[in-house]
Formats: sequence, structure tokens, C-alpha cells
Amino acid sequence: MAAKSALLRSPTFLPKLLPPFPLRLISTSPPLSQEPQLEPSPSPPSPTPLPPNPSTGSPFYNENWRTPQPTAAAAASLVPVPGQSTAAGHMMAFSQILDLSGIMNLFADYVASQRWNDIKSVFEYWVRSLDESGKPNKPDVNLFNHYLRAQLMLGADSAELLDLVQAMQEFAVLPNAASYNLVFEAMVKELESLNNQQYESADSQSRKTALVEATTKLFDKMLAEGPLPDDGSFNLVVGLLIKAKHFDPALTYLDLVPKYGRTLNQGVYNGCIQFLLNSNKPDTATSFIDKCKASAENKNLVPTWNLCHHIAEVAFRSDNSKLAYQSLEYFARWIERGEKTRPQVQLSVDEGLAAAALGTASRTYDSKLLDGSWQILKRSLRQKKLPNPETYLMKINAYASLGQVKKAFETLNELEMAYRDAENTNPELFSPFTSLHPLVTACCRNGFSSLDAVYLELEKWSQAEKPYKSIAALNCVLLGCANIWDLDRAYETFQALEKLGVTPDIHSYNALLYAFGKHQKTSEACNVFEHLVSIGANPNATTYSLLVDAHLVNRDPKSALKVIDEMVEAGFMPTKQMLKKIRRRCSRQMDYDSDDKVQNLARNFNIRMGNEVRREILFNLQYSTNY
Repeated sequence: MAAKSALLRSPTFLPKLLPPFPLRLISTSPPLSQEPQLEPSPSPPSPTPLPPNPSTGSPFYNENWRTPQPTAAAAASLVPVPGQSTAAGHMMAFSQILDLSGIMNLFADYVASQRWNDIKSVFEYWVRSLDESGKPNKPDVNLFNHYLRAQLMLGADSAELLDLVQAMQEFAVLPNAASYNLVFEAMVKELESLNNQQYESADSQSRKTALVEATTKLFDKMLAEGPLPDDGSFNLVVGLLIKAKHFDPALTYLDLVPKYGRTLNQGVYNGCIQFLLNSNKPDTATSFIDKCKASAENKNLVPTWNLCHHIAEVAFRSDNSKLAYQSLEYFARWIERGEKTRPQVQLSVDEGLAAAALGTASRTYDSKLLDGSWQILKRSLRQKKLPNPETYLMKINAYASLGQVKKAFETLNELEMAYRDAENTNPELFSPFTSLHPLVTACCRNGFSSLDAVYLELEKWSQAEKPYKSIAALNCVLLGCANIWDLDRAYETFQALEKLGVTPDIHSYNALLYAFGKHQKTSEACNVFEHLVSIGANPNATTYSLLVDAHLVNRDPKSALKVIDEMVEAGFMPTKQMLKKIRRRCSRQMDYDSDDKVQNLARNFNIRMGNEVRREILFNLQYSTNY
């Protein structure tokens, strides 16, 4: 309070009055009587007091009442206004002519031309002046906020502005949210000056902490006592806390934004999402975005394009399907905005990002994210280019993980129509052992019942008006039968291929060979291999690998090595895993000659086999019932 009184009595804030008129040397009044007087009788009881003075509202009323106004010449030397030669005359005209609305218009012109010194000087003179009726001028909260803004622009700190805000009560003026926002702006400037320091000392850190505490206390006081914070208050305070890296109070105030129906500006909205992602809180970021979308004031906010990519990356890395879908929604809004602008700006999402979204949908079993990622990809391609085969496979994998086998086969049909006859197509693109293995797993999820249902559905599609006959789809059913150890059903499915109007390919023979090998029917597996060679089919690396496994299941490493020799002659290279299987079987059978051949093959193909010490320890354990 002492600071306020000192401020109000300062010569720059309270211009002095003119000196009084000269005293008269000869008095015309009668002389006072010097005779002693009797003590007057006791005064009667005081009457009822009058109503309060209607001129209250200015602390300068008693000083200005019936006091002659200073002349222009005297005032010019006391309260100079920069930039004007007749400033004092203008200010006296303001006190006699301009009312509250007039000085507000004047201040609006001063703000437009950034004449902050003029606003400060005129305000300090105007509050000491009398209006046309002879009563002190009474500023309102808006006029006082102009004065606070001028003080802020002239370099006043937050403590000085807070003292001025508290001094508003002496004018019977209650500060509003805009008044406190000017204090918050000063606090933000002070924090930025601390952050810009090249070296952060202990003193600057303590000042930051004190500044954050003062900000939160003032904001909590506004929430408890009023005035309630407005949009600017939330934006300034939340932005300050984010810059100061005080995340807990920032999150607390962010939860209050939709509660009070406030609107965040774009910069604070981006900063909130950014710091939530940087602090590894994707779930909190998802909740914050949902709350903003649920409020009518913040539902149209969209992060920047680069921030949308960052949201998507964090969502994919943490397998947060909801946050990933929100990032796709933001991408869709940006694409829509670009299409509405003139000239059009054709924004597009990278296909790799859409494929990553499909992978996240597959891992999290989120059909909504699956559909959204495919739609955003189609919108980005604009029917000018087909999606890559890998993207189709990711979609098939996602549908297979969700158990939507029908949609997975429909996607497989789209893939075949797009790339079946294309040049330079990878031969493993339609292999049930590699690319389509998730679909095989989905087909045999419930055993033979789900396999029969898929087979009947494919048979129905083959007889439709627009028949769908796919050897890749039937190969998935065939390999699924082998996976559930149903050799009879696998063989019947293989025989039914020609009845359905399709020709078996190398993958079909591989699936049948795999079914025989799992049942230790090595001779039948060899017959399948000889048959496909006799009809002119070219075995692939998978064929030789399955034949090797069939011999190893039958504990015959020598025959497996013969298959390896044929494989090398055909132009294929054995894999490390294949040679390790043969070496392990040689060790079990104590076939050291075959083991040496395996080592030679490994050296010839520069394959580092490594050792299997732990496996050998387990194999050489001596189990006994003697305790």
C-alpha cells in the first residue's frame, strides 16, 4: 500500500497545482475579540448522516475540490508531453472537454501509433483533473488497462504492474481479466529474458521458480475470487508453464480449458501437444485432443503439418491406435484445406506413413484405424497411382489379425488384379509361406471349420456372375490344412484345384510337399518333387528347403546334403538356418563326415555358423533316477 501511495504522489503521476494567490497585506475583516468567552453549552446529538458523496471514486477529489485549475503556462513546465510543443494546453483541454469516451478514442489513436509515453502522461494528468461539472475524472477499467499497457510497453516489470492493478481499487475500479493478462504478459517477457541467457545460473533458476509460483498463485486467485480467466489468461499461463517446463500445473490448467469453455490459440495448442509428446505421454495427448475436439471453441484447431507427422511417429512407436487415428484426421483436414484454397495446394501423405498406420492397426486390432489409413492413402494418391504391393500386404495382414478373412481375400483380389500380370513382380508376392502367411494363419484359426468355411466361400465366388478364381487364395487354404496336420484335407484341396478352374503353381506343390514332410512321409514328398520337375515346373528355394526338412524329420542328414547339392546346382544358395539344422542333426546322429561337409559348405558360401554351446549342454545332460 505504501508503494501505491508513493506512486500516486509521485511528481510524474500527480502534477502539482499552481501556487496560491498572493496574500493581502491589509485585512478588511473586523478584528477578533480578545475577551474571554464562556464555554459553549454541550452540542445536541449529531443528526443522521447524509448519503455518501456522489463524487467518490477518485483519491484526488479532496485535493481538487474548489481548487483553481492551473494555467497552460504553469502546467507546461510540470507535465511535459513528448512530441508536442503545446502539450500542456492540450492536456488542460482534455480535462475540460474530453469525457471518458473521448479520451478512450484518443487512446485508441495513440495505441495505433504506439505513443506509449503520451498515453502515460495524459492518463496521469487526466485523473487529477476535473470534468465539466467540477467533479474529478473517474477512469473505468478499460481506460486503466490502456495505462497498464503503456507501462508494460515502456518496460515495467510484473511487480510494478501488479501494484498498479491493486491501486485500481482506490479509484473504485475492479480489475478484469484483461488487467491481469497484462501482468501475465510481463511475466512471460521476464521468463523469455531468463531463457535467453547464455549460461543458466542458480540465481536465474531460482528466479524462474519464483516467477512460476507467482504466476500459479495469481491464476489460482483469479479462479477462486475472480475475475474468471479468459482465453488470453489460459493461453498466457499455460504457455509460460510450458516454456518453464513445469508440466504438472500446465496439465492441470489444460484440463480446465474445456471446463470453462475457453479457446486456445494455435501456438499454445501446438506447444501443448509438442510438450506432451516430448514428455512421453501419448495417452495424455490423446485425452487432451479429445477434450479439445469435444468443445465447440477448440474443435477447429489443427496442428502444423510437421507436428502431425510427429504425432503419427509417436503413435506408431507406442502402438497408440487412437492417437494414430487422430493424426490421420489432422492430415485429412490439411488435405481438405489445400483443395479449397485457390490456387489449389495438393497435399499428400507419404505411402510409408500409411503402411505404418496399417501395421499399427494390425498390432492393435483397430479396424477404425485400418479404414482411416486406407482412405487417407487413396485420397493422397488421387487415383493417379496404385498403392505399392507392400501396402496391400499390410492391409491383408491387418484384416487377417482382425479375423475379417472375407475382407482380406477381397484385398488379395485387388492385389492380384493390380500386379498379377505386371512386369518385374516379385515371385514371392503371392507365396503363402512368406507374404500371405498371416492370411494362412487366419484361415486355420479355428481349425478345419474355418478352413471349410473359407473354401466354400471361395467356391461360391468362383461360380458368381463375375467369377473370382485365385490360385493364391486356394494355396492359403491348402497350406492351412497342412498347418493343422490334416494331410487328407490338404490332398483333397490340391486335387480340387483343377475342378475350380485354376492350375496349381509352385506354391501349391510346396504346400503339398510340406504336408507330407510334417507326417514323416519322406518318400511321398520326394515323389511330389519329382512330379513337379517332370511337368516342367521350376522349383524355388522354398521347395528345396521343405525337402531338406522332410529328410531331417526322417533323421537322414546325408539325403539332406544331397538336396543341398542339387539346390546349389540349380542356382540357389543354402541359408544359415538350413545348414544349422543339418549340423544339429549330424551332431545328434554322430555323423561326423556329414558335419564336415556342412562346415565346407558354410566356408564356401561365407556363412558364419557360430556355436551351439547351450544346446549341446542340454543335449548332453545325464538324466538319472539315482538321488
